[in-house]
Amino acid sequence: MPSNDPATRATIARIAAHARWRNAPDAVVQERRELDVRRVEDYIRRLVDAAPPLTPEQRDRLSTLLRPGGSLGGPR
Repeated sequence: MPSNDPATRATIARIAAHARWRNAPDAVVQERRELDVRRVEDYIRRLVDAAPPLTPEQRDRLSTLLRPGGSLGGPR
């Protein structure tokens, strides 16, 4: 599904321009990383908007997943 978000579309355009001109491979990596973050943010936003309100405990469990090394199951 194409994004209607102007910032996301601009990021996609920058990636395409870098690929077209075969320049700045580090910039392409950074732009792709930014695009991934934007897509995850958009997905989470749509998911949260569609879900019923969360309890404080549920918010804490979900926020644990977003922290570095976050895991609900503990170490494996």
